[in-house]
Amino acid sequence: MGAKPQASAAGRTPSSGEVQFLTVDEESAGQRLDNFLFRMLKGVPKTHVYRIIRSGEVRLNKGRVQADTRVAAGDLLRLPPVRVSAAAPAPAAPPRGFDLLHEDEALLAINKPAGVAVHGGSGLSFGVIEQLRAARPTARFLELVHRLDRETSGVLLVAKKRSALTALQAQFRTRETGKTYLALVEGDWPARLKVLDAPLARYLLPPQPGQAEGERRVKVVDKDHPDALRALTLVRVLARVTLAGDDQPMSLLAVTIKTGRTHQIRVHLSSAGHPIVGDDKYGDFERRRALTQLGVRRMFLHAWRLRLTHPATGQPLALQADLPSELAALLPPAALQSLADHDPSA
Repeated sequence: MGAKPQASAAGRTPSSGEVQFLTVDEESAGQRLDNFLFRMLKGVPKTHVYRIIRSGEVRLNKGRVQADTRVAAGDLLRLPPVRVSAAAPAPAAPPRGFDLLHEDEALLAINKPAGVAVHGGSGLSFGVIEQLRAARPTARFLELVHRLDRETSGVLLVAKKRSALTALQAQFRTRETGKTYLALVEGDWPARLKVLDAPLARYLLPPQPGQAEGERRVKVVDKDHPDALRALTLVRVLARVTLAGDDQPMSLLAVTIKTGRTHQIRVHLSSAGHPIVGDDKYGDFERRRALTQLGVRRMFLHAWRLRLTHPATGQPLALQADLPSELAALLPPAALQSLADHDPSA
């Protein structure tokens, strides 16, 4: 029948059989919408949560919204009727320790390995954050500050206090952080091409047999495209590289992003005619298969350096995750030396 009166998010979990209206409370302010809904809609499959967000059935202050939108205290959420999974609960995440780059009372930074998702969802029972929580059962608060693609390794921040989470996320939103990645790309990158300022938009591929919906992808679009989001990427050539056993030129790049769009670096570099080596979404399939025979087992993209203001002390904090051994092994000594010589302030 009609919608229930609105309730606070601090109250009980919404009923699964009818439209619900929730008001976001102070404690939930600053959370991503998807994480907020995972907490409120316990027992609802994460894939279904993402589906009702994408379809527009979830409304924030009467408007459509994306999964990565941050909710604020007082926001009004409309939730459609949802089904509660009758399946057995997902297995508990196994505890795992990660290579620590920094830790204090407010935050910790790890060197995330490639092939590990930052959180569960989309068919995955758990990711980095669930494994960290399992490894630190007495921790009162552990939340991801930002994301990295599953295939990308490198610096990943986790907040240990809500005050640190909101302060750090504000820095990311206002572009006050410096995020630099290492990427090995196909071809000779033009030294004069230093700025990529091309809007991006997300879209879905046609579903494969047995799939409810297609895989999510991103493309460069015109600025007048209805889903266009501005994306700004800065590129600097560190070295020219040729892999052992291969005669095709490659370029080792330091890539700094000023916006944090989904697949931003991968799409910007590919659209410029220089896809990332080993990229299975935006690279050439035949080329990637040939490189596998030369020892390229993953995408060559690594979150190398992160500069930020510490949320508690207000002091500058510079973090660096060294290139993983499987990527470093592909580079000649001269290219590795270029990393040691690179000035992060340049």
